[in-house]
Amino acid sequence: MKKNSIKKTYALPIFVSLIFACLGFHLNTQAANVLQEPLQNIQTIKEFKGYVKDSKTKEPLAYVDINVTGTNIGTISNNEGEFLLKVPNEYLNSTIKISLLGYAKGEISISSLKSSDNEILLDVSITQLSNVNIYGIKNAEALVRATLDRKSTVYDDNRTKMTAFYRETIKKRNKNASLSEAVLTVYKEPYVNSKRDVVSLIKARKSTDYSKLDTLALKLQGGPFSTLYTDMIKYPEYVLDRGNLKNYTFTFDESTQLNNRLVYVVNFKQKINNNEPLYFGKLYIDSQTLALTSAVYNLNVSDRTLASEMFVRKKPNRVKVYPTLASYRVDYRTRNGKWYYGYGKIQLTFKVNWKNKLFNNVYTLSSEMAITDWKISDETIKNAEKLKTNVILTDKASGFSDPEFWGEYNIIEPEKSIENAIKKINKQLERTET
Repeated sequence: MKKNSIKKTYALPIFVSLIFACLGFHLNTQAANVLQEPLQNIQTIKEFKGYVKDSKTKEPLAYVDINVTGTNIGTISNNEGEFLLKVPNEYLNSTIKISLLGYAKGEISISSLKSSDNEILLDVSITQLSNVNIYGIKNAEALVRATLDRKSTVYDDNRTKMTAFYRETIKKRNKNASLSEAVLTVYKEPYVNSKRDVVSLIKARKSTDYSKLDTLALKLQGGPFSTLYTDMIKYPEYVLDRGNLKNYTFTFDESTQLNNRLVYVVNFKQKINNNEPLYFGKLYIDSQTLALTSAVYNLNVSDRTLASEMFVRKKPNRVKVYPTLASYRVDYRTRNGKWYYGYGKIQLTFKVNWKNKLFNNVYTLSSEMAITDWKISDETIKNAEKLKTNVILTDKASGFSDPEFWGEYNIIEPEKSIENAIKKINKQLERTET
């Protein structure tokens, strides 16, 4: 197969551009204009902060879904198990549902929560092993094919207007060099049609420390769209579709549970006789509906040349750039018997080797998107308000010094390293103002 066809068929459309910092970042004027718009129709809300932990080990639990019962309002815990949930006053007498793969479902009354320092403990679910023989399915590949075939029956068939929080970071080794955050509106097309999702920007903030990037600037092209494209049910052409399943080997792993329902776990990896950069990982499939509930997977980047061609859009001639890690995650949620996209994450690690320089630089780019609210809607959006698929969030530090910047919008709580980066940004802003 030709290299170009590899990129079109298998690579998620996320690219990195490397240019000299003196050239500057492309300024998305559309995004910059939206930044200045005031937040309208803010509801009265109450905030609840806390941690989700394993009940026995007390270890923090990441990627936990936390939703207000009877609504589509929710958030997820960060890598350190921390969460922040903003609840409109009208739902304060309700409950929150807490769910995570491999753990028993939890439900807590909102009235029992404190404003901060809440500790939610989840019990590991006890899974009874079951032979996979549903609808005549007797092997792992057949189960995956059945899952892909059920797009029109178990996934949301309505056009929905979603509110999403998006975060993007660039680190040089372990130090944050760039931080971007945004609240977006995602116009999600039904799973049954081939129309692509549309995104508009509500508000955003970004800061880049070029001193940590040396004389090199990294641009993550695609941004919010890249995390949307981890939705392999809506966009199977990027990872798994019926046409490329023959390139993979599928095997069953030990089953688990989600919301007290049995979930089948399928391992997949590329066949040994196939040298193209393909994916490997785990698929989590609901035993009752055969819906994909989650997928965690990596790209095989062992071939540096091919892997680099898949990601690097621009670079100086005297530098070699190649990925050492490309990992992905997508989680789905269910409501009223239908599944929909809830969370996506991408993490890329690159080595940058300048000619005639002794040491390599290592950069890690991470982007994640969480759906925090949604409703069925046929609302249309003007072309001028649509973000382009190659969007790069503009350099704007405004907003970091404002503790109420996000208003009523639910966000993913920043991890400690990001909190420290924000504190440094605030100090820099204070020095500038004085």
